[in-house]
Amino acid sequence: MLVQQKPARAAPFVPVASRPQRRQQWAAHSNQQVHQHRCQQTERRAWRLRAQAQEQEMEDKRAGRSTYRPSSYSELVRDAVAAVIAAMGDGLNRLEVEFPAVSNVDGYKGASDLYIDANIQLALAAAKQLSEDTGKRVHMLLPDDVECKRATDMFKAALEAAPGVTMGHFREGRPSLLDQLFFNGGRPDPVAAAQAADVFIALNASTVELSDLETYVTETAKDRVVVTWNMELDTLRSDLGLLGFPPKDLQHRFLCFFKPVFYIRQRDYSKSVAVAPFIINYSGALFREYPGPWQVMLRQDNGVYACVAEDAARRYNLGEFKEELMQAMGLNTEGEGSAMAFLRRGYKTSTWWEDDVDKEQSTAWRS
Repeated sequence: MLVQQKPARAAPFVPVASRPQRRQQWAAHSNQQVHQHRCQQTERRAWRLRAQAQEQEMEDKRAGRSTYRPSSYSELVRDAVAAVIAAMGDGLNRLEVEFPAVSNVDGYKGASDLYIDANIQLALAAAKQLSEDTGKRVHMLLPDDVECKRATDMFKAALEAAPGVTMGHFREGRPSLLDQLFFNGGRPDPVAAAQAADVFIALNASTVELSDLETYVTETAKDRVVVTWNMELDTLRSDLGLLGFPPKDLQHRFLCFFKPVFYIRQRDYSKSVAVAPFIINYSGALFREYPGPWQVMLRQDNGVYACVAEDAARRYNLGEFKEELMQAMGLNTEGEGSAMAFLRRGYKTSTWWEDDVDKEQSTAWRS
């Protein structure tokens, strides 16, 4: 029996593009390739320009600043964070940031709460910017749980707006019975936040609490980056060795490792002269912005700080800093080695921590 085969179904008709259509398709494809190529060239050119700008900016910072006058605290924070990021890029993990946290107030000479709250606010802004710029998690450290709770409640909204920033204290993981009963309810565990952190920012510590900071850095932070933020370490060092305070060895084994990466220390002086106006007031600042040199800045009448001396190798002590300012002002009129020069300068022109070079385990704080 013969089986009748069904005729094969014809393939669907696909219209063939005419020659003008093919030319249009080829031209569109070619234009798309040219556009992509130009976009890639533009991106590469923009990347090279950004890299060159970053290299030029780094070279400028290595040379230091000829003048400096920040227009706001936001600019100060940006400059400080940029210096911290540059130091982290060079592998440094013990850093110091120091600048006046409150205008017209020298640290703790003003109202304590005013200084503490202003410093926390600045540190929060820096931590948020550091986290956004680097993608790292930042853990802020206050001296104890009571201050941590107060700051967490006061700056709750700011912390919620900065997901990469957490807050803890020097005694994390070592709570007292009072802390467990009254001060830790309903808050995130700071120990877990510390374990996940990449950078620690310590602030508002007193001299007595430096021992707690040393323990925390040794046992918890370890090789991770630790930044002391406006802690006025030079003021705290002056109390070491006194009755009821940690020994001077704390400077030799711990504080000496913290390298100043952004540092502004203002000083005001006056000198009497034999002609009118008889008393001349002058002021300046010891300045450092990593990776730039240490600079002596003289304050001008318009508020701008102008560089009058710099040293890329080591930090000026306060006696040398004052001498450079006087030299720039033309007030260094006493003969070298004369009795008047001795009476003006005094017997001692440096502090004990500036003299104890042979006892330090590191010279990072001087460099």
